[in-house]
Amino acid sequence: MKALKGTLLAATVATTMLSALAGSAQATGTIHAYRERGIVLATGAQARVTRHPLPLTYHGGQVMRVNTTYAIYWVPAGSIMAPGYQSTISQYFSDVSHDSGKSSNVYYSETQYSDTTGFIAYTSTFGGAIIDTNPFPANGCPVYANVTSCLTDAQVATEIRNVAAARGLPSDGTHAYFMFTPKGVGGCFDATGTTCAFTYYCAYHSNTGNLLYANMPYANTVPSSCSSGQSPNGNDADATLNVTSHEHREMINDPYGTAWWDARGYEGSDKCAWNFGTPLGTAANGAVYNQLINGHKYYLQREWSNARLGCVLTGT
Repeated sequence: MKALKGTLLAATVATTMLSALAGSAQATGTIHAYRERGIVLATGAQARVTRHPLPLTYHGGQVMRVNTTYAIYWVPAGSIMAPGYQSTISQYFSDVSHDSGKSSNVYYSETQYSDTTGFIAYTSTFGGAIIDTNPFPANGCPVYANVTSCLTDAQVATEIRNVAAARGLPSDGTHAYFMFTPKGVGGCFDATGTTCAFTYYCAYHSNTGNLLYANMPYANTVPSSCSSGQSPNGNDADATLNVTSHEHREMINDPYGTAWWDARGYEGSDKCAWNFGTPLGTAANGAVYNQLINGHKYYLQREWSNARLGCVLTGT
Protein backbone atom coordinates (compact mmCIF):
# COMPACT_ATOMS: atom_id res chain seq x y z
CA MET A 1 0.00 0.00 0.00
CA LYS A 2 1.28 3.43 -0.82
CA ALA A 3 0.01 5.12 2.25
CA LEU A 4 -2.60 5.24 4.98
CA LYS A 5 -1.90 8.95 4.95
CA GLY A 6 -1.38 10.47 8.35
CA THR A 7 -1.46 7.08 10.08
CA LEU A 8 1.49 5.05 8.86
CA LEU A 9 4.79 6.84 9.30
CA ALA A 10 5.79 10.36 10.25
CA ALA A 11 7.58 13.09 8.34
CA THR A 12 10.94 11.56 9.21
CA VAL A 13 10.18 8.76 6.75
CA ALA A 14 9.29 11.29 4.06
CA THR A 15 12.75 12.77 4.60
CA THR A 16 14.29 9.29 4.36
CA MET A 17 12.59 8.60 1.06
CA LEU A 18 13.53 11.93 -0.45
CA SER A 19 17.13 11.33 0.58
CA ALA A 20 17.05 7.84 -0.94
CA LEU A 21 15.88 9.27 -4.24
CA ALA A 22 18.20 12.30 -4.27
CA GLY A 23 20.36 12.34 -7.35
CA SER A 24 18.30 9.62 -9.00
CA ALA A 25 17.06 10.06 -12.54
CA GLN A 26 13.84 8.45 -11.37
CA ALA A 27 13.15 11.20 -8.78
CA THR A 28 10.73 13.05 -11.03
CA GLY A 29 7.08 13.78 -10.48
CA THR A 30 5.28 13.94 -7.17
CA ILE A 31 6.89 11.73 -4.54
CA HIS A 32 4.59 10.06 -2.06
CA ALA A 33 5.75 10.74 1.47
CA TYR A 34 6.41 7.12 2.48
CA ARG A 35 9.42 4.95 1.78
CA GLU A 36 7.76 1.54 2.17
CA ARG A 37 5.17 1.15 -0.58
CA GLY A 38 2.81 -1.48 -1.90
CA ILE A 39 2.23 -2.74 1.61
CA VAL A 40 0.11 -5.90 1.63
CA LEU A 41 -1.71 -5.43 4.89
CA ALA A 42 -2.12 -8.49 7.07
CA THR A 43 -5.72 -9.62 6.84
CA GLY A 44 -6.67 -8.16 10.22
CA ALA A 45 -5.32 -4.73 9.29
CA GLN A 46 -6.86 -4.96 5.81
CA ALA A 47 -10.30 -5.48 7.36
CA ARG A 48 -10.12 -1.93 8.70
CA VAL A 49 -9.54 -0.40 5.26
CA THR A 50 -12.46 1.27 3.50
CA ARG A 51 -12.35 0.56 -0.23
CA HIS A 52 -13.20 3.30 -2.73
CA PRO A 53 -13.64 3.00 -6.53
CA LEU A 54 -11.27 5.90 -7.17
CA PRO A 55 -9.12 5.70 -10.31
CA LEU A 56 -5.36 5.61 -10.16
CA THR A 57 -3.93 8.95 -11.25
CA TYR A 58 -0.53 9.70 -12.74
CA HIS A 59 1.95 11.78 -10.76
CA GLY A 60 4.68 12.27 -13.36
CA GLY A 61 7.23 9.59 -12.51
CA GLN A 62 8.71 6.51 -14.16
CA VAL A 63 6.97 3.17 -14.66
CA MET A 64 8.68 -0.11 -15.55
CA ARG A 65 7.68 -0.45 -19.19
CA VAL A 66 9.63 -3.73 -19.22
CA ASN A 67 10.99 -5.56 -16.20
CA THR A 68 13.49 -8.22 -15.16
CA THR A 69 13.01 -9.99 -11.83
CA TYR A 70 15.43 -11.78 -9.52
CA ALA A 71 14.45 -14.05 -6.62
CA ILE A 72 16.90 -13.93 -3.73
CA TYR A 73 16.47 -16.70 -1.16
CA TRP A 74 18.23 -15.66 2.04
CA VAL A 75 18.69 -18.99 3.79
CA PRO A 76 21.48 -19.11 6.38
CA ALA A 77 22.40 -22.48 7.82
CA GLY A 78 19.62 -23.91 9.98
CA SER A 79 16.82 -21.79 8.50
CA ILE A 80 13.61 -23.29 7.12
CA MET A 81 12.05 -23.14 3.67
CA ALA A 82 9.65 -26.00 3.02
CA PRO A 83 10.24 -28.46 0.14
CA GLY A 84 9.09 -26.93 -3.12
CA TYR A 85 9.07 -23.37 -1.77
CA GLN A 86 11.97 -22.00 -3.79
CA SER A 87 11.26 -24.00 -6.95
CA THR A 88 7.58 -22.98 -7.04
CA ILE A 89 8.41 -19.29 -6.62
CA SER A 90 11.07 -19.46 -9.33
CA GLN A 91 8.62 -21.33 -11.56
CA TYR A 92 6.11 -18.53 -11.05
CA PHE A 93 8.52 -15.82 -12.20
CA SER A 94 9.45 -17.98 -15.21
CA ASP A 95 5.76 -18.51 -16.03
CA VAL A 96 5.00 -14.78 -15.84
CA SER A 97 7.90 -14.24 -18.23
CA HIS A 98 6.77 -17.01 -20.59
CA ASP A 99 3.26 -15.55 -20.91
CA SER A 100 4.41 -11.98 -21.46
CA GLY A 101 2.01 -10.08 -23.68
CA LYS A 102 -0.95 -12.38 -23.07
CA SER A 103 -4.22 -10.92 -21.80
CA SER A 104 -5.12 -14.16 -20.01
CA ASN A 105 -3.63 -13.34 -16.59
CA VAL A 106 -3.67 -10.64 -13.97
CA TYR A 107 -0.58 -8.82 -15.29
CA TYR A 108 -2.19 -7.59 -18.49
CA SER A 109 -4.13 -4.87 -16.65
CA GLU A 110 -0.82 -3.01 -16.24
CA THR A 111 -0.72 -2.21 -19.96
CA GLN A 112 -3.27 0.62 -19.56
CA TYR A 113 -0.78 2.70 -17.54
CA SER A 114 2.08 4.78 -18.90
CA ASP A 115 4.72 7.38 -18.18
CA THR A 116 6.12 10.18 -20.34
CA THR A 117 7.94 7.64 -22.56
CA GLY A 118 4.92 5.44 -23.37
CA PHE A 119 2.70 2.64 -22.12
CA ILE A 120 3.73 -0.34 -20.03
CA ALA A 121 4.33 -3.45 -22.10
CA TYR A 122 3.60 -6.74 -20.37
CA THR A 123 7.18 -7.84 -21.00
CA SER A 124 8.71 -9.59 -18.01
CA THR A 125 11.98 -11.55 -17.88
CA PHE A 126 13.11 -13.79 -15.03
CA GLY A 127 16.77 -13.06 -14.38
CA GLY A 128 17.14 -16.09 -12.12
CA ALA A 129 17.30 -17.34 -8.56
CA ILE A 130 20.08 -16.44 -6.12
CA ILE A 131 20.77 -18.50 -3.01
CA ASP A 132 22.19 -16.26 -0.28
CA THR A 133 23.62 -18.20 2.67
CA ASN A 134 25.11 -15.23 4.49
CA PRO A 135 24.21 -15.26 8.20
CA PHE A 136 21.58 -12.84 9.39
CA PRO A 137 22.84 -9.74 11.18
CA ALA A 138 21.98 -9.21 14.82
CA ASN A 139 18.29 -8.50 15.33
CA GLY A 140 17.59 -4.97 14.18
CA CYS A 141 14.16 -4.93 15.83
CA PRO A 142 12.63 -6.65 18.85
CA VAL A 143 11.69 -10.32 18.39
CA TYR A 144 7.93 -10.83 18.77
CA ALA A 145 5.32 -13.61 18.66
CA ASN A 146 5.83 -16.37 16.04
CA VAL A 147 9.32 -15.21 14.97
CA THR A 148 12.85 -16.00 16.09
CA SER A 149 14.67 -13.23 14.18
CA CYS A 150 13.75 -9.67 13.24
CA LEU A 151 15.20 -7.74 10.30
CA THR A 152 14.62 -4.04 9.68
CA ASP A 153 13.94 -2.63 6.24
CA ALA A 154 17.44 -1.13 6.27
CA GLN A 155 19.00 -4.55 6.94
CA VAL A 156 17.03 -6.18 4.14
CA ALA A 157 17.89 -3.39 1.70
CA THR A 158 21.57 -3.60 2.60
CA GLU A 159 21.68 -7.34 1.96
CA ILE A 160 19.93 -6.98 -1.41
CA ARG A 161 22.30 -4.21 -2.42
CA ASN A 162 25.30 -6.33 -1.43
CA VAL A 163 24.02 -9.41 -3.27
CA ALA A 164 23.37 -7.41 -6.44
CA ALA A 165 26.74 -5.65 -6.27
CA ALA A 166 28.65 -8.92 -5.72
CA ARG A 167 27.17 -10.28 -8.95
CA GLY A 168 27.43 -7.10 -10.98
CA LEU A 169 23.65 -6.87 -11.35
CA PRO A 170 22.10 -3.56 -12.43
CA SER A 171 20.09 -0.96 -10.52
CA ASP A 172 18.50 0.86 -13.41
CA GLY A 173 14.75 1.10 -13.01
CA THR A 174 13.99 -2.03 -15.04
CA HIS A 175 15.38 -4.71 -12.68
CA ALA A 176 13.54 -5.74 -9.50
CA TYR A 177 14.92 -7.81 -6.62
CA PHE A 178 12.62 -9.92 -4.43
CA MET A 179 14.07 -10.95 -1.07
CA PHE A 180 12.51 -14.15 0.32
CA THR A 181 13.33 -14.93 3.94
CA PRO A 182 12.76 -18.21 5.82
CA LYS A 183 9.88 -19.31 7.99
CA GLY A 184 9.95 -17.70 11.41
CA VAL A 185 11.92 -14.65 10.33
CA GLY A 186 10.05 -11.45 11.07
CA GLY A 187 10.76 -7.87 10.24
CA CYS A 188 9.80 -4.31 11.06
CA PHE A 189 10.19 -1.03 9.22
CA ASP A 190 12.66 0.19 11.83
CA ALA A 191 14.20 -0.57 15.22
CA THR A 192 11.15 0.61 17.16
CA GLY A 193 9.30 -2.59 16.24
CA THR A 194 5.95 -0.86 15.83
CA THR A 195 5.10 -1.80 12.22
CA CYS A 196 6.02 -5.41 11.56
CA ALA A 197 5.54 -8.51 9.41
CA PHE A 198 2.51 -10.70 10.09
CA THR A 199 0.99 -8.22 12.57
CA TYR A 200 0.68 -5.26 10.20
CA TYR A 201 2.06 -6.24 6.78
CA CYS A 202 2.71 -9.35 4.71
CA ALA A 203 5.06 -7.75 2.14
CA TYR A 204 6.03 -4.40 0.66
CA HIS A 205 8.16 -2.85 -2.06
CA SER A 206 10.58 0.04 -1.90
CA ASN A 207 13.88 1.32 -3.28
CA THR A 208 17.32 2.33 -2.16
CA GLY A 209 18.55 4.85 -4.70
CA ASN A 210 17.84 3.33 -8.11
CA LEU A 211 17.70 -0.25 -6.79
CA LEU A 212 14.14 -1.57 -6.69
CA TYR A 213 13.29 -4.31 -4.21
CA ALA A 214 10.49 -6.12 -2.42
CA ASN A 215 10.66 -7.62 1.05
CA MET A 216 8.86 -10.98 1.02
CA PRO A 217 8.56 -12.62 4.46
CA TYR A 218 7.48 -16.26 4.60
CA ALA A 219 3.70 -15.78 4.53
CA ASN A 220 2.83 -19.11 6.14
CA THR A 221 4.74 -18.16 9.27
CA VAL A 222 1.34 -16.85 10.37
CA PRO A 223 -1.25 -18.24 7.92
CA SER A 224 -4.13 -16.48 9.67
CA SER A 225 -2.53 -13.15 8.78
CA CYS A 226 -0.92 -13.67 5.38
CA SER A 227 -2.22 -16.82 3.65
CA SER A 228 -4.68 -16.78 0.75
CA GLY A 229 -6.31 -19.93 2.13
CA GLN A 230 -5.67 -21.93 -1.06
CA SER A 231 -2.63 -23.94 -2.15
CA PRO A 232 -3.00 -25.29 -5.70
CA ASN A 233 0.74 -26.12 -5.79
CA GLY A 234 0.53 -27.97 -2.50
CA ASN A 235 3.26 -26.13 -0.62
CA ASP A 236 3.94 -22.97 1.38
CA ALA A 237 4.92 -21.00 -1.71
CA ASP A 238 1.28 -20.44 -2.66
CA ALA A 239 0.69 -18.08 0.26
CA THR A 240 3.82 -16.06 -0.53
CA LEU A 241 3.09 -15.97 -4.27
CA ASN A 242 -0.18 -14.13 -3.73
CA VAL A 243 1.62 -11.23 -2.07
CA THR A 244 4.54 -11.55 -4.51
CA SER A 245 2.18 -10.89 -7.41
CA HIS A 246 0.82 -7.85 -5.54
CA GLU A 247 4.30 -6.37 -5.12
CA HIS A 248 5.48 -7.21 -8.62
CA ARG A 249 2.56 -5.48 -10.29
CA GLU A 250 2.85 -2.40 -8.12
CA MET A 251 6.56 -2.17 -8.85
CA ILE A 252 5.66 -2.14 -12.53
CA ASN A 253 3.35 0.88 -12.43
CA ASP A 254 4.78 2.71 -9.40
CA PRO A 255 8.39 1.62 -8.91
CA TYR A 256 9.70 4.76 -7.19
CA GLY A 257 6.52 6.06 -5.61
CA THR A 258 6.25 8.77 -8.24
CA ALA A 259 3.85 7.29 -10.81
CA TRP A 260 0.39 5.77 -10.23
CA TRP A 261 -1.79 5.85 -7.10
CA ASP A 262 -5.26 7.05 -6.17
CA ALA A 263 -6.43 10.09 -4.24
CA ARG A 264 -6.27 8.17 -0.96
CA GLY A 265 -2.70 7.02 -1.57
CA TYR A 266 -3.42 3.43 -2.61
CA GLU A 267 -1.52 1.73 -5.43
CA GLY A 268 -3.34 -0.57 -7.83
CA SER A 269 -2.92 -3.90 -6.06
CA ASP A 270 -3.79 -2.32 -2.70
CA LYS A 271 -7.25 -1.60 -4.02
CA CYS A 272 -7.88 -5.31 -4.67
CA ALA A 273 -5.94 -6.91 -1.81
CA TRP A 274 -7.44 -10.22 -0.60
CA ASN A 275 -10.01 -10.05 -3.41
CA PHE A 276 -9.70 -13.22 -5.49
CA GLY A 277 -12.74 -13.23 -7.76
CA THR A 278 -14.19 -16.39 -9.29
CA PRO A 279 -12.00 -19.53 -9.40
CA LEU A 280 -11.14 -21.13 -12.73
CA GLY A 281 -11.14 -24.63 -11.34
CA THR A 282 -9.89 -27.06 -8.72
CA ALA A 283 -6.40 -28.53 -8.49
CA ALA A 284 -5.79 -32.23 -7.90
CA ASN A 285 -5.29 -31.59 -4.18
CA GLY A 286 -8.72 -29.95 -3.89
CA ALA A 287 -7.48 -26.35 -3.70
CA VAL A 288 -9.03 -23.85 -6.09
CA TYR A 289 -7.06 -21.69 -8.51
CA ASN A 290 -7.93 -18.54 -10.47
CA GLN A 291 -4.90 -18.19 -12.78
CA LEU A 292 -3.34 -20.43 -15.40
CA ILE A 293 0.05 -18.98 -16.29
CA ASN A 294 2.14 -21.05 -18.69
CA GLY A 295 -0.19 -23.93 -17.83
CA HIS A 296 0.52 -23.77 -14.09
CA LYS A 297 -2.14 -23.09 -11.49
CA TYR A 298 -2.03 -20.16 -9.06
CA TYR A 299 -4.40 -18.42 -6.67
CA LEU A 300 -3.71 -14.69 -6.82
CA GLN A 301 -5.55 -11.55 -5.83
CA ARG A 302 -7.16 -9.48 -8.55
CA GLU A 303 -5.65 -6.26 -9.96
CA TRP A 304 -7.19 -2.81 -10.19
CA SER A 305 -8.31 -1.61 -13.63
CA ASN A 306 -8.97 2.06 -14.33
CA ALA A 307 -10.73 0.99 -17.50
CA ARG A 308 -13.35 -0.91 -15.50
CA LEU A 309 -13.09 1.01 -12.22
CA GLY A 310 -12.85 -2.34 -10.52
CA CYS A 311 -10.73 -5.43 -9.91
CA VAL A 312 -9.90 -7.87 -12.72
CA LEU A 313 -8.19 -11.25 -13.19
CA THR A 314 -7.63 -10.97 -16.95
CA GLY A 315 -7.54 -8.30 -19.65
CA THR A 316 -7.77 -4.63 -18.85
